[in-house]
Amino acid sequence: MVFEVYRWILRTPLGSKVNNPIRQQHLSSADQASLSNESTTRMSTQSGIIEPNERVTFRTAYEDEHLLVVEKPSRVVSTPGVGHEHDTLLNGLVARYQKQLINLGNVRDHGMLHRLDKETSGLLVVALNQHAYDGLREQFEQRTVKKFYWAITHKAPKESEGVIRKPISDVVKRASRYTSTRTSRIDRNGKSAVTAYRVLQESALAALIEARPVTGRLHQIRVHLDSVGAAVLGDQLYGPKIVREASPRLALHSHRLSFVHPITGETIDTRTPFPRDLRTTLKKMNLSRPDTPDS
Repeated sequence: MVFEVYRWILRTPLGSKVNNPIRQQHLSSADQASLSNESTTRMSTQSGIIEPNERVTFRTAYEDEHLLVVEKPSRVVSTPGVGHEHDTLLNGLVARYQKQLINLGNVRDHGMLHRLDKETSGLLVVALNQHAYDGLREQFEQRTVKKFYWAITHKAPKESEGVIRKPISDVVKRASRYTSTRTSRIDRNGKSAVTAYRVLQESALAALIEARPVTGRLHQIRVHLDSVGAAVLGDQLYGPKIVREASPRLALHSHRLSFVHPITGETIDTRTPFPRDLRTTLKKMNLSRPDTPDS
């Protein structure tokens, strides 16, 4: 049975048609330090300098003088790190909003409040000034920012909707002298992790799921869905081998982001259409787009 506190997640209208799709519990200090790529995160570089790169492109879902909501393409890293110093989303953002983001500096993560995995596409909110950043960070820490993802999965879970509450731990492996890799695993001694989901469609080949992470651990949606037998197609890290070649890339897209504007108090609810590079996969799995009237 879904806990009452999460029922509002499952009642929220899902997969509705997109209008003007493009253009228009407090955490402890330990929890804040361990939030994942898909939640609040501190970003730093060795030099503290972010080089602009106009070749990194993105689409804008919402923009005003205080903040942006942008759509990150798949296979683009969110923020600079070893091996990706110049080709990240943040490099592209600095090329367009250099003055605002550089003024925020490392102290405020150059406006970046959360990240998406490299292979995951979809919406991210970026602050353009100090007041917007501080207000949005507080919302992330209070877990009031609502993030919704579409995932094409190997199959549907036994329950058509529910809340997965399974602790997650990081697994760090040394890749080279200077780099390491991080993955996640279900661990009874790990950090608390909560993901609400509902099955939107199901065929003999796959399922289309909408997931809303309440917490934000590393690879949380991918690990949680795999734990209930619904591994995300194209996932090279989790799930059975059959899912790895079932999609040209990870079939996970952050399609909806809702929060309270930190300056005006207005509710900002941004959405994107189903990503073009996953539509063929969806069709091959005998599933229909969730953002069209016929779905």
